Amino acid sequence: MGEDLAFNRVATPANPLRCAVLLSGSGSGMQALVEYQQGRGAAHRTAVVISNRVDAGGVERAQHLSIPVEVLPHPTPSTEGGRVVHESQIMDVLETYDVEWVVLSGYMRLLSPHFLQRWEGRIVNIHPSLLPKFPGAHAHRDVLASDVEVTGCTVHLVDEGMDTGQILAQAMVPVLAGDTEALLTQRVKVEEHRLYPEVLTWIAAGHLHREGGPMNVGH
Repeated sequence: MGEDLAFNRVATPANPLRCAVLLSGSGSGMQALVEYQQGRGAAHRTAVVISNRVDAGGVERAQHLSIPVEVLPHPTPSTEGGRVVHESQIMDVLETYDVEWVVLSGYMRLLSPHFLQRWEGRIVNIHPSLLPKFPGAHAHRDVLASDVEVTGCTVHLVDEGMDTGQILAQAMVPVLAGDTEALLTQRVKVEEHRLYPEVLTWIAAGHLHREGGPMNVGH
């Protein structure tokens, strides 16, 4: 696959953008994405789901949705050499399924510079806050510990930082009196499940392109 394929072509329902979803958890976001794709004749589809955890709920969800699943646990004990091997396995799967875009959906591992370089500009993530505020693994907890009245979710490209990649789209959710992490999580998930498929539709339509070196948003 050529380096700029994902930027140069406009996908269609007949020839959709081929995505791999990487997950570590329940897979509710993946399910929402696949149901969107299956129900709307979208110009993107999930070619494979990859989980780094055997017990991730997303594995069973993907199987019920008839999506191919590859479970690739991390070697133990965790070492840099093991990380290289693990990411090589992931990239082999991506090649096998002719994947064009990598979609992170609750994938709780940082990707190495080597992986990011290979897939530069073709990895997208969704984060449960209005970045650049509240990055990291405990966004809802951090939101509730602050005095903000609005939070939300952010779809962004993935770079070597922690939730620092180019922001593509955001949706806002109010923080209500008496909110718990569980309550806030569920309300934000509603917006996550709406926003992520829409951004992928926008990408598949060719609105994200590269001019020179940096990423640019097309309209």
